[in-house]
Amino acid sequence: MSKPQKTTDTTDPSTESQDLSETKSETTTEEQTTGANSVVAALEKADVEITFGVQGGAIMPVYDAMVDSDIHHVSMAHEQGASHAADAYGIVSGNPGVTITTSGPGATNLVTGIADANLDSDPIVSLTGQVPQDMVGNDAFQETNTMGITAPITKANIFSTNPDTVGDDIGTAIALAAEGRQGPTLVDLPKNVTTGETDVEPSIPTTPESYQVPAPEADSKAVRAAAEALAGADRPLILSGGGVIKSEASEELREFAIEYGIPVVTTMPGLGSFPEDTALAMEMGGMHGTGYANMSLSHCDVLLGVGTRFDDRLTGGIETFAPEAEVIHVDIDPAEISKNIHADYPLIGDAGAVLKQLHDAMPKSPDAEAWRKRTQEWKAEYPMGYETPQDEAIKPQFVVEAMDEAAADDAIVTTGVGQHQMWAAQYWTYTEPRTWVSSNGLGTMGYGAPAAVGAKLAAADTQVVAFEGDGSFLMTSQAIAPAVREELDITIAILNNSYVGMIRQWQDAFYDQRRYESKWDWGPDFASLAEAYGAQGLQAMAYDEVPEVIEEAFAYDGPSVIDFHIDQVADVYPMVPSGGNNAEFALEEDHL
Repeated sequence: MSKPQKTTDTTDPSTESQDLSETKSETTTEEQTTGANSVVAALEKADVEITFGVQGGAIMPVYDAMVDSDIHHVSMAHEQGASHAADAYGIVSGNPGVTITTSGPGATNLVTGIADANLDSDPIVSLTGQVPQDMVGNDAFQETNTMGITAPITKANIFSTNPDTVGDDIGTAIALAAEGRQGPTLVDLPKNVTTGETDVEPSIPTTPESYQVPAPEADSKAVRAAAEALAGADRPLILSGGGVIKSEASEELREFAIEYGIPVVTTMPGLGSFPEDTALAMEMGGMHGTGYANMSLSHCDVLLGVGTRFDDRLTGGIETFAPEAEVIHVDIDPAEISKNIHADYPLIGDAGAVLKQLHDAMPKSPDAEAWRKRTQEWKAEYPMGYETPQDEAIKPQFVVEAMDEAAADDAIVTTGVGQHQMWAAQYWTYTEPRTWVSSNGLGTMGYGAPAAVGAKLAAADTQVVAFEGDGSFLMTSQAIAPAVREELDITIAILNNSYVGMIRQWQDAFYDQRRYESKWDWGPDFASLAEAYGAQGLQAMAYDEVPEVIEEAFAYDGPSVIDFHIDQVADVYPMVPSGGNNAEFALEEDHL
């Protein structure tokens, strides 16, 4: 939902030229401070430790106020990169990531990242500069209607109007981003507000009185009915979504599944919510999910979906999704219940709290031994295998598995979007939550590299590996610059096939192999590009070079970029055509 714009008038609004001269000469006493100082004080009261952004004219007062703060600001090379870095920071840390950018293009460059966070329910807070209030609507230099642009893609946005209340506006945005179903919020900061004087201290971040905090527990009668259905199932299945991770409910879900012997499929945002090295793990379902996950979804008789919005990449055709199943849907947001898939047992509440309720209400374990045996047979029937002819180009799946084997058990994976994203999801074994950081809903190319920056700053002692495609990496490769400046020990693996690979795969499968504008063989030498930025640049052209470059990259104390030249026409399988039946997945192009 969007919070209405505030309309309180500010006193003595200034022109931009007056603002600049006042900023240079202004001094404050212990009693009087500025709106910009109040912005920074609000961030400090919210325990914000790191912010991301790019300097600019309208936001300059806030940057000036940060000089005396202990908050570490990371200047990114592009505002989109700042939004992705903040997004990843929020995913890994569990606390809202914060961006600080200027007006006009500084704000509009954030839009992709805000939209990305909105679809994935990620907590980020965007602070954007704005022209002075008396210039708003006059097409002033670097003015845009940031409120209007971002209203559809934020949980709430606030137009700040007064130096006395601007600190509380920041606190409200931070609280709203983290509360209930998480999501992006934004505060637009006119320059006269940040330069104006105030003697008001910002409050501790709180949600507005009008905001209804979701109840953590579901209706007890509905829980009992759902537990009875699950206990009586012959073919029970759990679908674990990203909400399980956001509510810190992974342990509750793991214990529930193991105690009652129920197989688990994860959504892509849910990767890591259930350990994939256990027998009950069916891994990822949906368009590029495992064959055994999709067979399980298609043949279960009771489906417990937790923290998932049942999006189309998971379900395929609505009419063919889990056709034999009664659906129990657990979600913190009532708007998601029965939005895509009808819920026979709607349970509105926090994932962890509702799983505990279900655990207490279960009358017995389902009699599902035959079902578990069948799911293991599907694993044997549809293995995630691939061939590795040594006289051919490197298979991308081999690279992912080799890096997984060499990486720490708790390594964090970030990705861009394209074929490489799917291979990283399929061939890396995820055993811990908050180790998969990707653009799941919006599908934003270029997400992986700046996300690696944010992820590493959120978990300084944890290994971070970013998978990118050559096309995706070209979108935001400038993120290497801040990674070098911040001395971040990250590894970026480029699966380079000289194509926008997923487009090429779809053109081959559905457009009679008309490969129009999908071949991107005009990219740079990525290893040399990395060196130009000051990072370590490596390249692998053959199988025997893969272990050596991985070892060298992981040993390097700083950013490394490995350019893996892979099979140019390797495809992602299994694959369910858009809107198709999950039970009719293709294992090769001839199956489409």
